[in-house]
Amino acid sequence: MRSKLVTVREVLSRVVAALAATLVVSLLLPVAPASAHGQLATSTPLKGTVVREPLTRLALYFTEKPASNAHFAINGPDGSRVDNGWSYGEPKRLDKPVTEYFMVNGVFEPRLYHTGFPAMVTVAHWPAKGRYTASYLSVASDGEAVRGEVTFDYQGPGTPAPAGWSAPTAGPDPTLAQAEGEGSSPGASSSPVAPTGATADDPAGATQEQRGGGFPAWLIPALIVVVVSAIVLVAARRRPSARGASTVDRRSAGGTGRGGAATRKPANPTRKSGNRSGGPARRGRR
Repeated sequence: MRSKLVTVREVLSRVVAALAATLVVSLLLPVAPASAHGQLATSTPLKGTVVREPLTRLALYFTEKPASNAHFAINGPDGSRVDNGWSYGEPKRLDKPVTEYFMVNGVFEPRLYHTGFPAMVTVAHWPAKGRYTASYLSVASDGEAVRGEVTFDYQGPGTPAPAGWSAPTAGPDPTLAQAEGEGSSPGASSSPVAPTGATADDPAGATQEQRGGGFPAWLIPALIVVVVSAIVLVAARRRPSARGASTVDRRSAGGTGRGGAATRKPANPTRKSGNRSGGPARRGRR
């Protein structure tokens, strides 16, 4: 019985060790880079900065020229839109190149982009101080949606809206929503990938959007390890109780045997006394 328990222990320990090794390897393996193109490289103003003067336009620089039907919006602190159309700007050289990946013969190969292609979004007015969000939705040359936002704080003076101006209400072009795979308007946050020589949170650097945030591949082996570990713990907790019961049974059985021997012990003195008493009788006979 003990040999069987030892064998089961060894098998379970090996399984847990193998699953743990699989989990560690899956965590250490590099994640496949995003193959999206035409991503946001930089902006004016930069993300997370403070604007103290009423700008007339915001500039969003991409690694590719935005689509002609790209959608841009600027929302003020109260959520109302303050944008008034957009136009193409003059390309400029980026301070830090942006790395994008292309699939070549089944392998992702990096490609550096040194030029930013701007979309100049007009700001109709600055109604109040606070957090502003410039969102965008376009389609890259690979047919994938380019979606994201830039947030910043405005601490400058308020400016009135132009005469006859009304806040726009039009959403993105239906073809953009189809390319994105969702019917929502731009504005949801995205997960940037750090450009060459910059961190992901560095507003001065260019960023590359990540898409396809599905089920994490490393989560499957992690769940397996957790389940197997739980099984091993439950089995380990049950074994001591079973062993304790068997030990008690053995002790009780041993105690019964000793008790039986104890009941037989009183007969021995009787026999000995009989022998001793019989000894003189025999001597008497002699």
